[in-house]
Amino acid sequence: MARNGPEFVSRAVRKWLDESGVKTLFIEPGSPWENAHIESFNSRLRDEFLNREIFGTLTEAQVLAEQHRVYHDLDRSHSSLGYLTPAEFAALDGPQVLLPRVAGEASDSPEKGEQLIILS
Repeated sequence: MARNGPEFVSRAVRKWLDESGVKTLFIEPGSPWENAHIESFNSRLRDEFLNREIFGTLTEAQVLAEQHRVYHDLDRSHSSLGYLTPAEFAALDGPQVLLPRVAGEASDSPEKGEQLIILS
């Protein structure tokens, strides 16, 4: 029997890491709050793409996934960018920084807890 399944590879990788003195961090199963960024991405990908499409072939799935990636990365407004698209955000003059909003501070940003600051 070949011993190259994921459980065997994982044991080999853990052994190599241990021998190399590398420490690892594991996320407890069923603890999505330990990796909120990927959980948020997975949720959006499922809601905005996977649940809306029926794929007839692998090629169709690849083409539609690429179209969704381009839309998400270039054309879709992002709350973390002050509801600008990445292209609009990149085109702003000067470096841009998103900072937490101070309680009671006025802001044009519609996202609660964030404010777009343009440094010139």
